[in-house]
Amino acid sequence: MKITKDQLLVNGKRNDGRSPDDLRSFKVTAGVLKKAKGSAMVEWGKNKVLVGIYGPGEVFPKHLTNYTKALVNVRYSMAPFCGAEEHGRSGPNRRAIEIGKVAKHVFENIILTRDFPRTQIDIYIEILQSDGGTRVAGITAASVALADAGIPCKDLVQGVSAGKVNDTVLVDLDKWEDNLGEGDCPVVVSLRSNEILLFQLDEVWTKQQVLQGFEKIFNAAKVLRQVQEESLKENYKEG
Repeated sequence: MKITKDQLLVNGKRNDGRSPDDLRSFKVTAGVLKKAKGSAMVEWGKNKVLVGIYGPGEVFPKHLTNYTKALVNVRYSMAPFCGAEEHGRSGPNRRAIEIGKVAKHVFENIILTRDFPRTQIDIYIEILQSDGGTRVAGITAASVALADAGIPCKDLVQGVSAGKVNDTVLVDLDKWEDNLGEGDCPVVVSLRSNEILLFQLDEVWTKQQVLQGFEKIFNAAKVLRQVQEESLKENYKEG
């Protein structure tokens, strides 16, 4: 069903019935790929994201070897069948390559790469179904997959998007809010250190709107973290 901009926010309710502060349904399953070092599946609203971790392993090509720390590679890819637009061919496009680079930057600052010199760690983020917020969903899933792989990190990280509709700041945008709203702000945080690891901003926001967005994002991250931790505990019990 197609949504118009006038339907995005009516009497304080969003098109799917949520309030401005509400997250979509969020579920994480760790250890879904048996031949990967670590893996996770995230179902976030209508998004479905699968992540596989491989390594630390041999660096290829050899000349990229770093003798003081591990290399981190991130491949972000949207399946051709994952959404109604932009995904008519397989493999990463320009947008996917850009998201892979920003995700790489996040994990280079979270993984204890100096514990694994002369190796590489490969993170594969596959978007199986998309409905807005896939980059933050992918990074959130990858953090769980890294923990499942036993790769030491400074923290579990959470990605959350904020946006504006009729000058009202919303958290966790769906596809229609992302496409028709007045701005998008994907953020990745570490709650342990209160650091912001990724901050991107579209359109013009006031200082007050940015601060509101951060408050909603950090509150949402606390909810996501609890689900992440529970998924790892459940997988550990089963293992």
